[in-house]
Amino acid sequence: MQLGVCYYPEHWPESQWANDARRMREIGLTRVRIGEFAWSRIEPEPGRFDWVWLDRAIETLHAAGLGVILGTPTATPPKWLVDSMPDMIAVDRDGRPRRFGSRRHYCFSHAGYRKQSARITRAVAERYGHHPAVVAWQTDNEYGCHDTVQSFSPAALAAFWVWLAERYGDVAALNRAWGNVFWSQEYRSFDEIDLPNLTVTEANPAHWLAFRRFASDEVVRFNQIQVDILRALSPGRDITHNFMGFFTEFDHHDVAQSLDAVGWDSYPLGFLESFRFSEEDRLRYARQGHPDIAAFHHDLYRGCMRGGRWWVLEQQPGPVNWARHNPAPLDGMVRLWTLEALAHGAELVSYFRWRQAPFAQEQLHAGLLRPDDAPAPAYAEAAQAAEDIAAIGPMSAAAKSVALIFSYDSDWITTIQPQGAGLSALWAAFDAYCALRQLGLNVDILPANAPLEGYAMCVVPCLPVVPDELLAHLAAFEGPVVIGPRSGSRTADFAIPDGLPPGAIFPAKVVRVESLRPGLVHPGQGWAVRRWIEHLETDAAAELVADDGTVACWRSGNRRYLAAWPEPDILAPVLQSAAREAGVDTVALPEGLRLRRTASHVFAFNYAPTPVAIPDGIGGRLVLGEKLIPPAGIAVLTL
Repeated sequence: MQLGVCYYPEHWPESQWANDARRMREIGLTRVRIGEFAWSRIEPEPGRFDWVWLDRAIETLHAAGLGVILGTPTATPPKWLVDSMPDMIAVDRDGRPRRFGSRRHYCFSHAGYRKQSARITRAVAERYGHHPAVVAWQTDNEYGCHDTVQSFSPAALAAFWVWLAERYGDVAALNRAWGNVFWSQEYRSFDEIDLPNLTVTEANPAHWLAFRRFASDEVVRFNQIQVDILRALSPGRDITHNFMGFFTEFDHHDVAQSLDAVGWDSYPLGFLESFRFSEEDRLRYARQGHPDIAAFHHDLYRGCMRGGRWWVLEQQPGPVNWARHNPAPLDGMVRLWTLEALAHGAELVSYFRWRQAPFAQEQLHAGLLRPDDAPAPAYAEAAQAAEDIAAIGPMSAAAKSVALIFSYDSDWITTIQPQGAGLSALWAAFDAYCALRQLGLNVDILPANAPLEGYAMCVVPCLPVVPDELLAHLAAFEGPVVIGPRSGSRTADFAIPDGLPPGAIFPAKVVRVESLRPGLVHPGQGWAVRRWIEHLETDAAAELVADDGTVACWRSGNRRYLAAWPEPDILAPVLQSAAREAGVDTVALPEGLRLRRTASHVFAFNYAPTPVAIPDGIGGRLVLGEKLIPPAGIAVLTL
């Protein structure tokens, strides 16, 4: 695994560049990610390019033996470009323009901006496409960050009409598919259809789902334009993009099809503060991050690529500047996060950033260096991680164990019409992933059309639209299958299917659904039904029954159906039983300890605030660390 860093030579005097590059190499870094926000320096005026500074920066990094990952600068179109076509600005859900002065202020659907983004991509690729320093390209930066996938602009509306016409053929078919007879929503032509924001009450959920699919496809198309240019002008270089954490606004599986490696930006402490974690977890893991945040995304993004190639393009090195609260990582955590990425198969970890900026929006975002050029705490940890990677040596890939199925469509459906507060497919998948990891199991997160050969068991936490490919793969799958609530509950156009859910995925009919307010529970033996329950008509066996007779889990053959929301206490016995039937060894891990197994090594990571011992039965010879692992500590055993 290579180690790298995000660097902005345009932020620093040229006199510092060579020394920076030398210090990067001294601590074991071999990759530098640059250029993704530099449009105004590359093209300070329309058609006038200034390549001199960037030529020298790339040559300086190359001379030090650093490979450059060069970004296309389209996330930050300059002011002169915005002024030349003001309607390129995205419009938010409340109808307000996303004005200049920050970043990501463009609309994916604007034809003029697409041409301009292609033009600057072509210019950069013509200049550096064959430069020996450039080893990879990154398209744009963090598609959709700051809630910018969906634009409610005139350009988006016009593109949406075209998308609808291509999908439905004629408006009568659309009216039938969406159920537009309800509330007199029928249309006479596609150009009568508005975007689904600013309605009096909720818009038709089928309308929202179509718009979200359209918006996702616009990201795919925007990315493909750049990829095609880079492939033509810079052959032989990898192309990547940096996805984000807990972000589902576009289909990452679709975007990934054009890439060579999927990247993502890992900020475990920022995500802990920003998403739906309990106050107890936020305190316990305030300086470590929840034990499954980073690993979940490692496995999610590895699964986006059939070849499994993935990178961490931004790794948190210290306090960030954008969460509600921004503590510093516990000493050792940056090293731990780095080696955890290695254990999950990363080809690269790149720290964000080299030096903390003393100006503009990210002044309080830490880097490997302080603004005064002195090392920050993560500087030494990055150097240590480089030594650790060398000490661990070559590794075999992980064997297949558990397949967890997730689709972005599912999260759109469950957030458009949640029926219960906070219940979405993303968090059902995350909770199922956590429960599997707490049993010491390796998990691959796969799209709904992925083959299942070689896996011992399969978990489908929440999949409202079940594609035919998955039904075929499950029909041939002999291992245990655990299916979560709302699976098979909707057609592709957001209607309840004929014959009632869950359809062919499980032999039953869901005849009634309840979402349960806090405190309204159905207790069982060491578990309880909370938040959601489905009542089934079925000949399947009731496997998990609450004290009042409410059935939380049904079983038919090798398949189980969770009628309750997949809470940790319900998941534990169900997944334990499935693993036992699959012949998969589990281990009761102490709180905060996580394992990752490859064919040649076992990695143990301690996220707890106290020392934790590796459980008995975990064999192997220690090559790193000790069996009693300190907080933020790591142990690696070779088999």
